[in-house]
Amino acid sequence: MMSNTPPPTSLTVSELAEILFCCGLQESDRPTADQVRTAIEDRFGACGGDRLACVAVVAQEAGDHPENYLARMRWALTTVSEAYRRELTTAA
Repeated sequence: MMSNTPPPTSLTVSELAEILFCCGLQESDRPTADQVRTAIEDRFGACGGDRLACVAVVAQEAGDHPENYLARMRWALTTVSEAYRRELTTAA
């Protein structure tokens, strides 16, 4: 059965970081690139491929924990850039 969920690699670094932000992975886990990509794919699929559903979680977390938002989003952006480096380089 084919999924209607768009591939996460069709998203921008910022969009992928928003999805990672919603995942259970933590910086202290020191996740590998494969773990990051799997977590993003799983979370994106759980949202039915609706990036806005993930953005809503980001907004909720930012409101609930504003003291942690900036550091977590920086980590997510850096981690996504590293995990998708090959895909991002190929797409450029």
